[in-house]
Amino acid sequence: MKILLVDDSGTMRAIQSGILSELGFEDVLQAADGVQALKIIAAEKIDLVMLDWNMPIMTGIETLRRIKADPVKKSIPVVMVTTEAEKVHILDAITVGAAGYILKPFSPQTLKERLTPFLKK
Repeated sequence: MKILLVDDSGTMRAIQSGILSELGFEDVLQAADGVQALKIIAAEKIDLVMLDWNMPIMTGIETLRRIKADPVKKSIPVVMVTTEAEKVHILDAITVGAAGYILKPFSPQTLKERLTPFLKK
């Protein structure tokens, strides 16, 4: 399973990557913004995207919209991993097509529980 972590914070990507590694997932790619993420998604077969909302160049919600607008890529599950806790943001992400929503900060256990439905080896 190939997972793409998209977050402008290198520290947050490292934390998520470490947790995924502990769960046995080593095939993890990283992007610092939505533009980089879309390039990776175009070039690789991605099985799951973990996407931050607040990023420079292209926001997470715009990245999500572009993924879901692509007939070939729209089936990729995208889980928002963000500090955006307002109900309007959560509803917007779900309406656009997010498969899940995880609020930062999170514990490794929370990440594991929320991602379990998507993490098929």
